[in-house]
Amino acid sequence: MATVMEFTSPTAEFPLGTVFENLPGVTVELERLIPHETLIIPYFWVRGSETEDIEAEFEPHAGVTGIRVVDSVEDEYLMRAEWKQEYFGVLSALAKANVVVLTGIGTRDEWRFEVRGESQEAIAEFREYCQENDIPIEITAVHAMLPIQGEGYELTETQREALVLAHERGYFDTPREASLEEIAADLGITQQSLSSRLRRGHRRLIGATLVSSS
Repeated sequence: MATVMEFTSPTAEFPLGTVFENLPGVTVELERLIPHETLIIPYFWVRGSETEDIEAEFEPHAGVTGIRVVDSVEDEYLMRAEWKQEYFGVLSALAKANVVVLTGIGTRDEWRFEVRGESQEAIAEFREYCQENDIPIEITAVHAMLPIQGEGYELTETQREALVLAHERGYFDTPREASLEEIAADLGITQQSLSSRLRRGHRRLIGATLVSSS
């Protein structure tokens, strides 16, 4: 059965975290992670920056060979980095393990990740890789993915919880009866984490119900 693990990691363990030294108020969200030959290529959003020259805010890191902006929407920047696979860290662990990154959100305090393994063994292998290579992670939750009403698609427990609570509280009503901040407070998470869970939950539901698989 597919298993989801949530964990945190120190900001310094993630090369992209150097931006917090220069822009402590920004949030970084990992969009996708692509292993490519000798490199790992992460795409990530940087939000909350008032500077247009966002590339200059990332100081050189031993593992990073290049970084650039590929798109921008108002104060949000989609960036692409290239990172050496031989540099041990959270990114190399995620790229080498048989797990899928569901969410990865970083602030100046820490990184929070949610990953999916197709089995408990895959999650165990990821944990062992981190232990063997002294990659510090703190596991906060492990749970199975839930099928929704017997259909052939799945949401994580956290995505389902966020979507259901947002619906019950009237977040999707017009006008809205609850704000993102209020719902995030009820769940005990940040607004950024809630926004990510809602967006990814929507993506799964739309992909399974409205988009043809043919």
